[in-house]
Amino acid sequence: MSELLEHGGRLRAAAHDFHIPLHHWLDLSTGINPQGWPVTELPATVWQRLPEENDGLYMATVAYFGSTAVLPVAGSQAALQALPRLRGQSRVGIVSPCYAEHARAWASAGHTVLPLAASDVAEQIDRLDVLLVVNPNNPTGACIEPQVLLAWHARLQARGGWLLVDEAFVELQPALSVVAAAGDGAHPGLIVLRSLGKFWGLAGLRAGFVIAEADLLGELRSLLGPWALSHPARWVAQRAIMDKPWCEATRARLHADSERLRALLAAHGLDAEQGCGLFRWVPSARAADLFTALAQRAVLVRPFSDGLRFGLPGSEAGWQQLDRVLGEVMA
Repeated sequence: MSELLEHGGRLRAAAHDFHIPLHHWLDLSTGINPQGWPVTELPATVWQRLPEENDGLYMATVAYFGSTAVLPVAGSQAALQALPRLRGQSRVGIVSPCYAEHARAWASAGHTVLPLAASDVAEQIDRLDVLLVVNPNNPTGACIEPQVLLAWHARLQARGGWLLVDEAFVELQPALSVVAAAGDGAHPGLIVLRSLGKFWGLAGLRAGFVIAEADLLGELRSLLGPWALSHPARWVAQRAIMDKPWCEATRARLHADSERLRALLAAHGLDAEQGCGLFRWVPSARAADLFTALAQRAVLVRPFSDGLRFGLPGSEAGWQQLDRVLGEVMA
């Protein structure tokens, strides 16, 4: 087997490594909604014309996020790579474990990165210039209440610091979001990242949003340059976030599926109490062995040094395949 996969979704690499044809696999490695928003055929003009600011996306984001300070970007990945370039050398605390690209981006830009447990933040925050939190956490699903985040932000802001909150998985727990504060003009240095990749299942669209004070968004816009988000991505994003009936039905379904996944894993002796609506987290000292055993049976999950993240099957056949494979692996 090759080195543990850095990101979920590398199904072709897994098929190559384990010598199993692509069509046999059940991919649970991404934490992406397997029944994403249904994209319809796009008008030809969407492909033929450059994107324009007054196409309706801005008003859609204002309605959805409740903020006028929103910048569309080519996925939150584009923002997290650019934001470190907007600060001088800083001490950056990252509540860990979390999405590894955050630490990589800040370290690559010359900043000092300090992994922290959430329980250590209050003690360490006055030593930091930037604090980064993924909320709900990826991969564990652990959550930090908004009032705690805003208290941390106040301490950072007093020294010109930033609180950067990655809310990639917050759509299923909207009460956790600090997006309203980030865009209200009264919380400089509070930056929120949102994405259409997870809840809407549109990872291939590469569409996301940054919510922050206007001056910072202006700097980020200048750094990213014109047409940061493609015309097709803008067209789909506008319609997806405006589809309230789909969003409401999908929240209910994902919560039910997440509970079904927790119960299925527990039935096979795996502790899956932690997680969120799009994945369950299974802590285990045998994570590498379990990952391999599952992959040898064409089930791909997301491996970490101390556990596995299981995404949701997208069909009844997928649920049955997972049940059967877990029965073999955990026997």
